[in-house]
Amino acid sequence: MWVSVALETDAAHAEALSEALLAAGAISVSVEDALAGTELETPQFGEPGSPATPLWDDSRVVALFEPMDDLIGRIAAAVTAAGIADLPEIVLDEVAEQDWVRLTQSQFDPIRISDRLWIVPSWHTAPNPAAINLELDPGLAFGTGSHPTTRLCLEWLEREIQPGLSLLDYGCGSGILGIAALKLGAGDTLGIDIDRAALSTAADNAARNHADLRLAHSSDALEREFDRVVANILTNPLMLLAPLLCARLKPGGRLALSGVLESQAAQVIEAYAPFLTLRIGAVHEGWVRLEGARAC
Repeated sequence: MWVSVALETDAAHAEALSEALLAAGAISVSVEDALAGTELETPQFGEPGSPATPLWDDSRVVALFEPMDDLIGRIAAAVTAAGIADLPEIVLDEVAEQDWVRLTQSQFDPIRISDRLWIVPSWHTAPNPAAINLELDPGLAFGTGSHPTTRLCLEWLEREIQPGLSLLDYGCGSGILGIAALKLGAGDTLGIDIDRAALSTAADNAARNHADLRLAHSSDALEREFDRVVANILTNPLMLLAPLLCARLKPGGRLALSGVLESQAAQVIEAYAPFLTLRIGAVHEGWVRLEGARAC
C-alpha cells in the first residue's frame, strides 16, 4: 500500500516543491497540468533546440509515499521549504498493491495499421495470422506503433516499399520502421540512432522478428545512398539534418519525415527547399508526414 499526495501550486514553485517532497521521503514526484481534461488544458511539446517550456501556471504536483507517521507534517514542511507561504489543499489517496506488469500489458493491445500490417505485443495472439505481424513490446526506445507519427511512417512504408528497395531509417528508436520495411520486402535496410540503448533495443526487436536490420550509431560514417529515407524524429533535429538526409537519397529516391506538428510544417518545408521540395502527405491527430523526392 502506498499513499498518493496531490497539491496544486504555480509554475514558479512546482519544481522546488517537487524537490522538497523528494527530500521529505517521496518515492516519486510528477508535475501535471491542473486543468488537464478541461478546455483550458495546455499541451506542451518540448524538443532539443527549443526554448525551455515553463511549467503550467496551474500545476498539480503528485507525490507517492510509503505510509508513515506524520505524513501531513512532512508535506507541510516541504511546502514551507519550497517557499510557498500558504499550505494548499492536500489530497490523499491510497494506492493498493497490484500486478503492475499485467496492468501495464492491459494498456497495449494489437494495433492495426492496415489489413496487411499489424503491431502485436508478445502477450497477445495476432488478430490476423495471415497479415504481416510485427512482434513489439513497449520498451525504453520510442516506437510501438501507437503514436500518430509512427503510424504515419508505417503507412508510407506500406505504400512505398517495393521488393529489394534499400531503406535508411534515421532515428530508428525501437527499430519498428526498419523491421516493417524488411517484412514488406525491402532489401538492404539500415537503422541509425544517437542513443546506444535504442540501438540495443532495435537489435533485440529485429532478432525477435527475424529481420536482417543493420544498425549504426549516428557518429559512424554514412556515405552511401538509399532508395527510400524515413526519419521520425522532431522538428528541430529534422531541420538540422536536411543536408545529410537529402544527400543520402539516390536520384529518384523518396523521403518521408514525421515528428512534425501541423503548425511546424512550413518551417520544415522551408529548411528542405534548397535540396528538394516537400509537401504534406498526410495528417493524423495534429501531426504531419512530409514527403519529397530527389530529382532523377
